[in-house]
Amino acid sequence: MPTYEYRCEECGHAFELFQSITAEPERECPECGKLKVVRLIGCGAALIFKGSGFYETDYRSENYKKAAQADKGTSSSTKGKASKSDSASKATSKKPKAEAKTTT
Repeated sequence: MPTYEYRCEECGHAFELFQSITAEPERECPECGKLKVVRLIGCGAALIFKGSGFYETDYRSENYKKAAQADKGTSSSTKGKASKSDSASKATSKKPKAEAKTTT
């Protein structure tokens, strides 16, 4: 249920009222009792979508961001080492084939 802002045109009293969307607007001022209350047009509230299914880096805490950055650095250095060893094993496997071709 939304919170609506009201202001009395008679005494100037401003207040908020938590009510259903389908409820009739308030007309009576709680301060002076006159029927001069008008509903103000508000700027609205920002929506924040949290939970699974939303963009994962939105609304993350600083601790999470630091841990993710540290994890990213660890996994990238591991990937670099794995690719070097893979390329080294490929290079050694190619050499005997090349030597076999030159000796025959």
